[in-house]
Amino acid sequence: MSEKLLQHPEALCNQLNRIAIEAGDITLEFFDDMGCEFEQKSDGSPVTLADQKAERHIEAALKNLLPSVPMIGEECAGNKDQSDIKDHEYFWLVDPLDGTKEFISGSGEYTVNIALIRNGEPWIGVVYAPYLGELYGGCTDVGAYKWNEETNIQKEIRANNPTASGLTVVASKSHGNNEKLEAFLEQFKVKKLVKRGSSLKICAIAAGRADLYPRFGPTCEWDTAAAHAVLKSAGGILVNAADYTPLTYGHNRDEKWLNPEFIASGFIFSE
Repeated sequence: MSEKLLQHPEALCNQLNRIAIEAGDITLEFFDDMGCEFEQKSDGSPVTLADQKAERHIEAALKNLLPSVPMIGEECAGNKDQSDIKDHEYFWLVDPLDGTKEFISGSGEYTVNIALIRNGEPWIGVVYAPYLGELYGGCTDVGAYKWNEETNIQKEIRANNPTASGLTVVASKSHGNNEKLEAFLEQFKVKKLVKRGSSLKICAIAAGRADLYPRFGPTCEWDTAAAHAVLKSAGGILVNAADYTPLTYGHNRDEKWLNPEFIASGFIFSE
């Protein structure tokens, strides 16, 4: 398919929706709500056959879609360095199965994440939760949307401003620094704290169902890029927790592709 597709972001989003759903169907072949088998990577994190097969499918589909755009994926990142993307205006960041611990435990709160980065910034993102039948997408030039598989309805989504009743805060089920989180939240009036898995935390803010997600603990660039694009397209922000500058991508920090600690929000705030 022609690189002219980059000039038509809505059509590109439609293609990415399809690819994410296909990859999600692959993961469902391995999903068991009683739990599933896994292996450990060299860094101690878990990986399943579902991760590997879904990433191979995504990589082939994206190569067919835009042949000149390189891809960095969670499972192949160890074989790639900054030189793979430094001369490219665009590159893909892919997590074929975000929330592997949730997947292994039999929870359906895992996602397929596909992001297109433009000049270091998240431009287009699709986040698909196969078990839940929910897909979130967005382009910063166009806007954000949510598609529900059961109803086959796609609707526009928008992040909300906080209300006087207090904030709905989302936090990780399996990761993060609780002491640091509690200290940070002291500056806010918190109405509810909800724990969710994977990129669904950021997507909840994009859809106006939550207000704030502070993440104190390690994440990689492919963990956040797609949902960041959705959130940004919905009017929200995702910033470095240290200095409140927007997160950017393609830095290959210490060859681990690590993000700094960050805060995702539906509103702009100051320290």
